[in-house]
Amino acid sequence: MNEIMLALLGFATIILIIVLLLRNVTVPALAFIGVSTVTAAILVATGTFTISEMGGFIKAGVSGVHSTAALFIFSVLFFGIMTDAGMFDRIINALMKKVGSNVVGVAMMTCVIAMIGHLDGGGASTFLITIPAMLPVYKRLNMRPTTLLLICVTSMGVMNLLPWGGPTMRSATVLGIDPNELWMQLLPMQIVGILIAFATAFFWGNVEKKRGAGATAGETVSISLEEDKKENELARPKLFGFNVALTLIVIVCLIFLDVPSYFLFMVGCAVALLVNYPGAKLQNKIIKSHSGPALMMASTILAAGVFLGVLEESEIMVHMANVLASFIPEAMGRFLPLIIGILSVPLTLLFCTDSYFFGLLPVLIGIGNEFGVNPAHTAIAMVVCRNCATFISPVVPATFLGTGLAGVEIKDHIKASFFWIWGVSLVCLIAGMVLGVLHF
Repeated sequence: MNEIMLALLGFATIILIIVLLLRNVTVPALAFIGVSTVTAAILVATGTFTISEMGGFIKAGVSGVHSTAALFIFSVLFFGIMTDAGMFDRIINALMKKVGSNVVGVAMMTCVIAMIGHLDGGGASTFLITIPAMLPVYKRLNMRPTTLLLICVTSMGVMNLLPWGGPTMRSATVLGIDPNELWMQLLPMQIVGILIAFATAFFWGNVEKKRGAGATAGETVSISLEEDKKENELARPKLFGFNVALTLIVIVCLIFLDVPSYFLFMVGCAVALLVNYPGAKLQNKIIKSHSGPALMMASTILAAGVFLGVLEESEIMVHMANVLASFIPEAMGRFLPLIIGILSVPLTLLFCTDSYFFGLLPVLIGIGNEFGVNPAHTAIAMVVCRNCATFISPVVPATFLGTGLAGVEIKDHIKASFFWIWGVSLVCLIAGMVLGVLHF
């Protein structure tokens, strides 16, 4: 097969995967495996590669992502243990007692709770922690639930840049580097994003206050995540200090120790389980309770390794990039990270996380290579700017969970959040250029 035919086969492969994902025909792992297998069969049938060569490509692709899969498994388990032990509940309760009926304070606390809840990188779990806790307060103070969602998704978007967050891990998988290494490069942009998230909460809290939101005379708002709930039998309140210290140690080690990220979470999980839940029977129960999300994402990452192996190792993506690069004016090529950064929020409404990072990113990196663009810069622009809009996208399942919990229509959520989130994304992009994270 000539280079153009290989490029067309590559485009067909990616388009088919994106269509399958957008239409929810199947789960991402099966889409990657099935379509990649068909592509590999075509390459073998046409005599382009032998079965042995294709096997080598697939092996190389999977070996490049296994560490990322391990990281996700053990990070989900670690933060799941901390949640079961009640560490997050206690922190949130303590914070909320200091806020009371202050409208701006409630908005700021929403930001803090969403950030704390999103330490595990899970959108669904963050919504489940934040919205049920805060919605009664918003209703009592006559604050709009769309504001609750806006503050929530802004905070979650910038926190999702952590190395164990799905988009960062996916981008690191495509780049073939450790997620921690990518995170350290984009960290200045994340810090700016966190500041913007707090500014968002402060601004919209004041907007709600000017609208007349606030407790009526003599009313107070009493918050407790656990008062009206059955006591959590897995909670370990006496080990709160230990669990906070362990979590901080793991995070600090991620930043300063030159060891695989997944190993740190392995050790953290082992210590957390031994101390909080001694005994094999209870430990098995804890691990099994968190195995679903861990297995789903790990299988997706490993299956994406098959996809990347077939298309990258065979150099099909190089041919695809050459075809696309021929349509880009020479003067614009070096600005690819800027272009994709500006367009990321609108594209997020069309592409799910997997199709965006495993489908578009490799092709855009290939195009950037034609113009001497650092692949990491393209990835960072896509990760940071896209993450801001993750939880306003109708193709992200967690978005519907959030709107459902808040009692808000998806169209109203997008209408209230889209342009603000796009603005946040652009500010982060500009900050990346000013701080030297991105340069052209």
